[in-house]
Amino acid sequence: MKSKRILIVEDDLISAQYLKTVLEKEGFEVTDIIDSGEEAIKRLNGCSPDLVLMDIILKDEVSGIEAAIRHPECKTIFLTAYADEEMMESAVDAKAIAYLMKPYREKEIVTTVKLALSQKKKAVSEPAPRSAITLENGFCFDIRHDQLEKDGSVLPLSPTMLKLIRILSLNRGNVVTHEAIMAAVWDGPRGDSTLRALVKRFRNSIDKDLIVSVSGIGYMVR
Repeated sequence: MKSKRILIVEDDLISAQYLKTVLEKEGFEVTDIIDSGEEAIKRLNGCSPDLVLMDIILKDEVSGIEAAIRHPECKTIFLTAYADEEMMESAVDAKAIAYLMKPYREKEIVTTVKLALSQKKKAVSEPAPRSAITLENGFCFDIRHDQLEKDGSVLPLSPTMLKLIRILSLNRGNVVTHEAIMAAVWDGPRGDSTLRALVKRFRNSIDKDLIVSVSGIGYMVR
């Protein structure tokens, strides 16, 4: 079977080389390492990698999000050291497949890349829902009013549960890593037990099946 081709766009050479080493050990072909958004746009015009690992903050004025938006046909995993709500919403516009939080961990890199490669890229012409995101089991997240609804009724949520379902809804269908969720909910790292407890409270009080666990990586909603 032909190796999957991966392009790395990362301005930290040490981080980029680590990603390359991990991916090649798993049998992937790393086509190149690029350190600027402008160069990424040019390079993606001339090649079609199976996946792009794209740092959000690059060394020039063109961000990874801008580069990804210019090439919506490419499957993209964003690389970032932090994740706030505004950044995540911008990443949704770029139709990101997933996220990898720094510092990277080998197991998380491999699992996230394999999951991303197994997903089908949505058609470029398909509009991303912006005011309301329809979820499974009759749920809907209203972005404009920042609330979770079921069958037209607004559900009462604690501030942390609201932040949790917001970040998952903005990335519906994609896995959000533990680190990205913690950054969105608490503005920084917390123990894994703290996040598990929050998810458990949500499941007990709202719905036991809406939030799906992805072992060793994070959570998602569909």
